[in-house]
Amino acid sequence: MAAKSSLFKVILLGDGGVGKSSLMNRYVTNKFDTHLFHTIGVEFLNKDLEVDGHFVTMQIWDTAGQERFRSLRTPFYRGSDCCLLTFSVDDSQSFQNISNWKKEFMYYADVKEPESFPFVVLGNKVDVAERQVSLEEAQTWCRENGNHPYFETSAKDSTNVAVAFEEAVRRVLATEDRTDHLIPTDTVNLHRKPKSSSSCC
Repeated sequence: MAAKSSLFKVILLGDGGVGKSSLMNRYVTNKFDTHLFHTIGVEFLNKDLEVDGHFVTMQIWDTAGQERFRSLRTPFYRGSDCCLLTFSVDDSQSFQNISNWKKEFMYYADVKEPESFPFVVLGNKVDVAERQVSLEEAQTWCRENGNHPYFETSAKDSTNVAVAFEEAVRRVLATEDRTDHLIPTDTVNLHRKPKSSSSCC
């Protein structure tokens, strides 16, 4: 019997310049480009991975953070399985704006169950010495706005990038009926043993 893979759509939202494109590229290609241009509209990359025994194809969507591109990005919110709210720890305004990004996403995404929809918050650029947003501030916001998981990341040196995206997958697995996402793959695993189900908290 062919192995099944789940296709998950994960979208990165946040102000322009916080490092969304760099995070996506670091995770998918393990490369960091210091001369990356601002995204115009949307872009996406796929990443195949296994999380807790589940085979997943993660479709990561990177969106333009500038206001003038709102009409280009918002149609792509629909169908998302998880949203990564991203700010830069050296830019307090980008942190203050994640509330607006969450509201914009919920307005345009047409989420079936808003209360249980998975968000993950990323405080990027922790490699920068001068930070304007403390760990405590970010954790407090996450706790008071849905108890979202929070990761401090660096696309430049890859700090917490992989674990943050993997947590996004775990959140989707914990909240969604995965049969809606099943896609066939070409691989057959004859040695894989079934694992007991577990919950993510």
